[in-house]
Amino acid sequence: MLQTLAGPQPLQPRKPDVHHRFVVGLLGAGIAGSLTPGLHEAEADRLGLAYTYRIIDLDALGGQPGRSAELVRSAAELGYDGLNVTHPSKQLVQDGLDELSPDARILGAVNTITFHGGRAVGHNTDHTGFIGGFRAGLPSAPINSVVQVGAGGAGAAVAYALLNAGAGHLVIADIEPDRAESLAARLAPHFPNSEVVAARTDAIAGTIRTADGLVNTTPIGMTGHPGIPVDPHLLHPGLWVADVIYRPLETALVTAAREKGCAVLDGGRMVVGQAAAAFELFTGIPADPDHMLATFHQATPASHSDQKDGIRR
Repeated sequence: MLQTLAGPQPLQPRKPDVHHRFVVGLLGAGIAGSLTPGLHEAEADRLGLAYTYRIIDLDALGGQPGRSAELVRSAAELGYDGLNVTHPSKQLVQDGLDELSPDARILGAVNTITFHGGRAVGHNTDHTGFIGGFRAGLPSAPINSVVQVGAGGAGAAVAYALLNAGAGHLVIADIEPDRAESLAARLAPHFPNSEVVAARTDAIAGTIRTADGLVNTTPIGMTGHPGIPVDPHLLHPGLWVADVIYRPLETALVTAAREKGCAVLDGGRMVVGQAAAAFELFTGIPADPDHMLATFHQATPASHSDQKDGIRR
């Protein structure tokens, strides 16, 4: 029976063992070009760990997302120490788990699974990845009033991160109002000291003009999804702007925000932050986000910007 872990949401890393031979993997579809294996293995090499990172690509297995939970159980039986999980499996893997961390339960999505002590535990490091990157990249940015565009999987993690960090007023906007309303209604009860409001993306102009910050969690700006999620004329120097897309790093939104004099945060720090948090869950040993960020930048030359998985980890 799937259980929720009691108490707050610590990372709950395993006991460190530098002599262990770690085997972890990434489960999802269309992930052959993922940067995640390289980030993990480079950090393990730096720390002197024996660490193998494997790809479990649903496309290569016949494209059956419904097998996600089965593959989780198989990985446990084969001796994996953990899995990262991406689209389309973040919800589907839950039938293969014994427990969920509180944050994964609230978000309804798992992006990291640990196998330890005979139990498969689902976690979500997307939200810790975002807020860790935010604090490193925009350390003095206020979050009294924030507008977030997008209420999908990435949007849920970012909204949770902002509210958990103390955002006073968060507007969640989506082209599908029902999706924004659903996310706002799911998160609001957990943050009674914050105001969480749902809105349509075409009704946030006034809010952006007075907000501290703007976050894009939609695919708009990724190669294959060109454009900018808001009218660039709404951007102003008093606004910080963050984008979760990392392929390309310099999205149209980031470029427009720079030109307007906004402080900006690209998607690189979030992908590195969630990877660093997952690495610690798998090994019990803290990763160095700065070293992982350097590895990330080495692996993302301009030629990678034609990829279509810019929000996929």
